Amino acid sequence: MNLDLLRRLVNAPGVSGFEDEAQAIAHAELAQHADEIWRDRMGNVIAVKYAGGKTRADSQSTTPPRKLLYAAHIDEIGMMVSHIDDDGFVRFRTVGGLDPRTLPSERVVVHATRGKPTPLKGVIAPQSGWLGTEQDRQRVFPVKELYIDLGRSAADVRSQVNIGDVITLAAEFDMLNDHMVVGRNFDDRIGVFAMIEAFKRVQDAPVDVYAVSSVQEEVGVRGIPTAAHAVQPDIALAIDGSLPSDTPYALPEERQCRLGDGTGIYLMDNRTIGNPGLIRGLIDTCERRGIAYQRNLGGATDASEIQRRNLGAWATTIGAPTRYMHSTVQLCHLADVEATIQLLAAFPHDAAAILPADWR
Repeated sequence: MNLDLLRRLVNAPGVSGFEDEAQAIAHAELAQHADEIWRDRMGNVIAVKYAGGKTRADSQSTTPPRKLLYAAHIDEIGMMVSHIDDDGFVRFRTVGGLDPRTLPSERVVVHATRGKPTPLKGVIAPQSGWLGTEQDRQRVFPVKELYIDLGRSAADVRSQVNIGDVITLAAEFDMLNDHMVVGRNFDDRIGVFAMIEAFKRVQDAPVDVYAVSSVQEEVGVRGIPTAAHAVQPDIALAIDGSLPSDTPYALPEERQCRLGDGTGIYLMDNRTIGNPGLIRGLIDTCERRGIAYQRNLGGATDASEIQRRNLGAWATTIGAPTRYMHSTVQLCHLADVEATIQLLAAFPHDAAAILPADWR
């Protein structure tokens, strides 16, 4: 497993709508193994390996092979500068679903664009224990009341920071031990990493395999529709974090997915019901090949939009269980990441056989 690539993907900034730096890494890695690669107008990177090592012309013949699409979103949740006050403190809006409970005391980077682009370090200020009322000290401050302290004068801040500059959390990739990793944006850089590593391993599949590093998933699944429209897949898998419930915060009846027990296969989420034939096919691939898996119920992903594009596609989501998603301390087990890679690398050889004979 290429942990250097995982580290580079996780540490690269890529707030929704501003994914270029992270997307450049994904593009460079996929390009080395693709028969064709391009970037669409939304910013999605689309790479393809044609069936059996054939050419694009072969895949557009009178009996073209089926198309299998993998999608993992490169964007991460973050913030955007909305105001600079007369003391140099920065107010912000969230981009995507950041949990305000996790934000005070976090270190951040403001990607300043006035003049020479410069990353400025700062902190989201916590409520001081000796200020305000007892009620203030007990409540969760909404985002509109939080601010960033850059440790600079108002003149200094205003000379470098524009309204609309994006802000990332400063936490970087780290290993807690030899099997557990932590990062601010495993939703969904772990998915992008697994997709890239699997794409490298796919050889001589009987289907065209598309790998899409999608954009703007965290702000309403805005990027993937254009890519899905262009590819028109028969089968699609979003690769995103499975939702584990193996911590003391979960009720016993909520526990269905655990770190270290394998890749998660979504049966249903908030916007997609996985096609039963596809679910059976994925489980069959896992069981025949000895790949660790677990059944999972998850949150909405790119699969919901792919499923309903054009004539429709069989679609669901798989991915490594990720603790504490949408926080600054997301955890994954490397064995689950490897299981996800193995399933993605193996499934192209089984995908076409699970479709109905009268499929159009």
